[in-house]
Amino acid sequence: MNPQQRLCRIGELRQSRGVRALVLVVFLVFGLASQSRAQTDAPAQPPDSPSTGKQVVLFLTGAASGLAAHEAAHVIADLAYGENPGLKKVDFHGIPFFAITHRSGRASNEEFVISSAGFWAQSAGNEWLLSKRPHLKSEQAPFAKGYFAFNVLASVAYAGAAFAKTGPAERDTRGMAASSRLDERWIGALVLAPAVLDAWRYYRPGSKWATWSSRGAKIGMVLMVVR
Repeated sequence: MNPQQRLCRIGELRQSRGVRALVLVVFLVFGLASQSRAQTDAPAQPPDSPSTGKQVVLFLTGAASGLAAHEAAHVIADLAYGENPGLKKVDFHGIPFFAITHRSGRASNEEFVISSAGFWAQSAGNEWLLSKRPHLKSEQAPFAKGYFAFNVLASVAYAGAAFAKTGPAERDTRGMAASSRLDERWIGALVLAPAVLDAWRYYRPGSKWATWSSRGAKIGMVLMVVR
């Protein structure tokens, strides 16, 4: 490897690490900001209220649980159609990850269900949280907030990849676009809409228009199976 190639490689590694650090910082800032706002809005907490460090750990655990629910939904959809799901190592512009894989050549509606199952899980999780705990923002609930944050931020990330048509070929939005014969950018908008509306509901819990618009967008995504 010549000096120029070595410098390029070092630059790529630094950029990759920088992106990973940015993702972690986004989760941490969201969690700390939510907890800080909760402490301001809520009445004084009891002495056994969790420390900031524990809150961060719970927040990240909640985010990890959101990821697990997303991937579990893909596995359940695969098994429902008699597939044997597998794991494949992928990366998104240097960020290592994995994808749940299955055989190609399935009927378009089945492929759409398998590809969109993760988003359905995210939508269901957010709907349950915001319906049962409409004032989640003001609560000392780092685990629930981490779960919610993952659902919103994952949808935003997938939507961005769909708009740019970039990322691994196994990305969910690409599978949804191919099976529905729609441009992937439309799928990105479909995924982004409920995430943005749920974020609005989080900060404006009394917003009825956002509540019903979000629910309509989620139902619309499911009804696309019959296309």
